[in-house]
Amino acid sequence: MLNEIISQTAVELAVQTRSGSLSAREVVEAHLDRIDEVNGTINAIVAARSRKDVLLDADTADALPASQRGALHGLPVAVKDLQNVAGLPTRAGSVTTSDKPAAQDGLVAARLRAAGAIIIGKTNTPEFGTGCHTFNQVYGTTSNPWDPSRVAGGSSGGAAAALASRMLPIADGSDLGGSLRNPAAFCGVVGLRPSIGRVPVDPALLDSSAWFRRFGVEGPMGRNVADAALLLSVLAGPLADDLLSLPDDPSVYARPLPTTTTATIGWVGDLGILTYDNDPFELAKAAAGRVVDVGGSMVEITPDLSVAEEVFRVFRGLSYRKIGEVLPESTVAMTKITVQENIAFGRSLDLDRVMRAAELRSQLHRSMARAFEQVDVIALPTTQVVPFPVEVEYPTEIAGQRMDDYLGWMMSNCVITATGCPAISIPSGFTDDGLPTGLQLVAPLGEERHLLEIASAVEAANPHWHRVPDLS
Repeated sequence: MLNEIISQTAVELAVQTRSGSLSAREVVEAHLDRIDEVNGTINAIVAARSRKDVLLDADTADALPASQRGALHGLPVAVKDLQNVAGLPTRAGSVTTSDKPAAQDGLVAARLRAAGAIIIGKTNTPEFGTGCHTFNQVYGTTSNPWDPSRVAGGSSGGAAAALASRMLPIADGSDLGGSLRNPAAFCGVVGLRPSIGRVPVDPALLDSSAWFRRFGVEGPMGRNVADAALLLSVLAGPLADDLLSLPDDPSVYARPLPTTTTATIGWVGDLGILTYDNDPFELAKAAAGRVVDVGGSMVEITPDLSVAEEVFRVFRGLSYRKIGEVLPESTVAMTKITVQENIAFGRSLDLDRVMRAAELRSQLHRSMARAFEQVDVIALPTTQVVPFPVEVEYPTEIAGQRMDDYLGWMMSNCVITATGCPAISIPSGFTDDGLPTGLQLVAPLGEERHLLEIASAVEAANPHWHRVPDLS
């Protein structure tokens, strides 16, 4: 039987630690015990701090008066290993990086600490966050808690697996081509990709190319929608150095969420451009349709997102072009092949193609605007496949159709990234083999609160998040 503490939601735990009815030490110890029990199988937590140091932090937190206890007071967290945490190395899953501890916290770690969270280590990620299968030469492979012979997804695979296996109550992640949404679906948890600017860019990463690289965002993960919303209230909020950060008050996300809705969901299915295996498609469609059980409605619509893949590939390519500018050629040659291919593609981009992609991006925004004139959110399956064996780097074929390259199987996320809209993945059910699947809901730019409200209601009609993987 699971420890009662790790069975609770982050929202429930935070209420108790802030009031003092549960100590930070009790919460942290329970999760550290769980890590000792299952992380050897899952390999989600890496670069862990010593138990002694973490518990000293918990005792310090317990000594704080109620007036100084933040939204995440006493909750253990581990930061995705693409972000700096003072005293821990930032390896980014790459043998090309240094094992020297970071001198100071990055934005995510700083905001987590300011809210009272206790950082216990890092979560695993593929090399430089590339791909939706979390493996690397530094820390190894992260497995899926529902079937350790299967992948956890990525690139926030360590975060998702740690949540599903109850090693953490909440977790941060990042998302360029689905890195919050894909592992959330594969592990049966919730992952929210916010609007561009909702969570500011780390000041250390701001430079002259930042505007072009805004497809990548930081965001929250939780076992349910309310937990993800709580973490968003901590991570979001403007930053003076980031002129594209949104000025809205993030406390709105911490307010209670409804379990009913009058919203209309627009089911877009395969958009006429995506290929799906049967299970993730049918389970997602059924989950979306259950919105009628909580007061909403669903219609089928067909927005034209045919240009989204080109937009995504070009702007993503610019991100990797920047990586290639920073790394010496000898270092690039040490990275995995898909990283090298992405850098090469970025370098191949000429001004005409970039400008054309910018024009297509505007066209894409108009298509989404027309869709949202008809519905509150659009819905589609989060992933095109179910979790596959860990020995497979990525699927090369879906439903008998050959994929062009390693991005092909992730396009259900990538095309939504290209729109710039916020998107959330919630559990949509399990296959006959017991593997999780996800439903992706997408809202207009800047409408995270509305998206969370609708997702909470749909979640109430599909309460799969209560299930716990058997790791005995």
